[in-house]
Amino acid sequence: MTESAKVLVVDDNLDAAESMKILLECWGHSVAIAHDGIAALAAAAEHHPRFVLLDIGLPGMDGYEVARRLREQSGAQMPHLIAVTGYGRAEDRERTRAAGFDRHLVKPLDLDQLRELLGND
Repeated sequence: MTESAKVLVVDDNLDAAESMKILLECWGHSVAIAHDGIAALAAAAEHHPRFVLLDIGLPGMDGYEVARRLREQSGAQMPHLIAVTGYGRAEDRERTRAAGFDRHLVKPLDLDQLRELLGND
């Protein structure tokens, strides 16, 4: 396993977020959780994550807007943004790319792919 990373998990489904946190901590990562866009922006500013696993279908501010704002607030310290979503059509992937995401993963996640993205291969 490579060096542990700081990861921010953003998901309005509390159980899904907590399960992902447990899994990532088992892989050796330091994990923070946020359940909405405002909390995600605050957590990113406080924790300076290397990766953000960001759900698109958030209440209020959706994941696309969170990604745009993260890009604006992060400057040179920009985390690697990974969309984690049930939306998997070509136009959904185009929207995530336009919003500044680095990768687009469709739920249910391929855990081997996620491990590889986070450097746990």
